[in-house]
Amino acid sequence: MSSSTTPTPTTTLYGGAAGRRVTVRDLAAAKERGERWPMVTAYDAMTARVFDAAGIPVLLVGDSAAMVVYGYDSTLPVTVDDLLPLTAAVVRGSSRALVVADLPFGSYQASPAQALESAARFMKEAGAHAVKLEGGRRILAQVEALVSAGVPVMAHLGLTPQSVNVLGGYRVQGRGQSGDELMADAKDLERAGAFSVVLECVPAELAHRVTTSLAIPTIGIGAGAHTDAQVLVWQDLMGLTPRPAKFVKRYADLAGDLDRAARAFAADVTSGAFPAPEHTYS
Repeated sequence: MSSSTTPTPTTTLYGGAAGRRVTVRDLAAAKERGERWPMVTAYDAMTARVFDAAGIPVLLVGDSAAMVVYGYDSTLPVTVDDLLPLTAAVVRGSSRALVVADLPFGSYQASPAQALESAARFMKEAGAHAVKLEGGRRILAQVEALVSAGVPVMAHLGLTPQSVNVLGGYRVQGRGQSGDELMADAKDLERAGAFSVVLECVPAELAHRVTTSLAIPTIGIGAGAHTDAQVLVWQDLMGLTPRPAKFVKRYADLAGDLDRAARAFAADVTSGAFPAPEHTYS
């Protein structure tokens, strides 16, 4: 590939120039520079546009949509067909961010061929730039098949919500001997071609060791302060979730703002104050 067609890594990942999409090469360059960066979830064009304009370099269309969009109590029920239109909306609503689509439960575990079929739909039909898979050595064949086919893969270790029934609930993972197993999984995923790995709900010391042992970026969620990046579900960080997890920091009170706005609107309607003349056509 000629140098004229190879994207030059951005000098700053967070909030950098918006002339093109962020690539996995930019994420690797940020790791080399020691630059930390944010990732948030997005499920629609309007919020994607806001986060993209704010300089967020990676947007994740998570299977967390099962809960925050579709109202389920876990990620398990959501399907490829549920997530495809959400992914397409986020791609259309953004212009710079790398858009990563979660492969939902049951769409990749059976075989590398199934994983490639699912990933191809997200890339072709929704315009996703990468996909995310949960699991370690048991999905190495899937990761290798996707990378060989040209699909960038973000891995996910620790608390993997799609395996919540096997894990016995939403609990911290990687303590004791299981920490060594997680480290081995992370190294195997890197060798298989994953461009990054999410570490969810693992001890901070373990996440630090994994981060310093890998050449690819680590993305923490409940994994302490020493990962290369941090990700949160946007409804959690913006204050829409009633009972967020311990690892969530709220940066806004959108639930309170929405409640106040809805009550003010209702009061104006019932009193006749809305619509006023300035809201009315003659």
